[in-house]
Amino acid sequence: MRIVSLLPSATEIVYALGLEPVAVSHECDYPPEASEKPAVNATRIDPTASSADIDAQVLDAEREGEGVYDIDLDVLAAADPDLIVTQGLCDVCAVDEVVVEEAVEELDLDCRILTTDPHSLADVFDDIRRVGRATGREGHADQLVSELRAGVDAVRDVTAGVEERPEVAVLDWLDPVMTAGHWVPELVEYAGGDPLFAGDASVPREWAAIREADPDVLVAAPCGFDLDQTAANLGGLTDRPGWDDLTAVREGRAYALDGHHYLNRPGPRLVDTLEYLAALIHPDLFEAPPGDVARPLARVTA
Repeated sequence: MRIVSLLPSATEIVYALGLEPVAVSHECDYPPEASEKPAVNATRIDPTASSADIDAQVLDAEREGEGVYDIDLDVLAAADPDLIVTQGLCDVCAVDEVVVEEAVEELDLDCRILTTDPHSLADVFDDIRRVGRATGREGHADQLVSELRAGVDAVRDVTAGVEERPEVAVLDWLDPVMTAGHWVPELVEYAGGDPLFAGDASVPREWAAIREADPDVLVAAPCGFDLDQTAANLGGLTDRPGWDDLTAVREGRAYALDGHHYLNRPGPRLVDTLEYLAALIHPDLFEAPPGDVARPLARVTA
């Protein structure tokens, strides 16, 4: 089967099921061989810009009605897919399903479009099974989901009896500040924390709201940023008034986490993300994450 994956999480699912896509998105980089595949889409946004500049570019693209992404019709036609996996969750994170449908119609491709829209761990597991059914890999998908659920249960078994459940704020953008929604509050809860700003979506917050909540643990994991890019943008967070007065900062419990590969990618590695969050929230109970995944903000340098 010829599969085109238009978002990193779907690409990880496809590979985890023992399959290999013929083309991917420009952000698909795990497993490493995915980055060698032809890229079907490109972004109109400069991904190396600052957090504030990227936000402004996204708003401009939306106002002008262009959208954030372009599809390379030549690459898509050459891929000649039987199945395209796309998403309907966020038109900033990846190509929107409507854009994909228009491209398929324009090229008159004979293929199925499978749209993911996960908001919880259960949704992610359902998406794995849906991709499994669409590709004839139902057994592989069931086995993978079973293994992932066992990983979740292993963490929950440890955190179920903890007496202290620190209040945790997770940020998935720095300027403006946005708090992480969807599956993130669930992960924080399973990791033994009390999620602040729990809600269905990731939304902008006034800095005053963060200060008033005064989290015990703060995790900065900007969408699309690895630790180096997070470090380069930390001033948008740490230069804000009252930053040094936050409990998480004073007690050395403010961290940076690789949002690009972990927190904001709803695929099989969300279970790894759960383990890393548990280690940040309860360092006495879990092994510290690798230094290229997460580290204290005080030790993050550009």
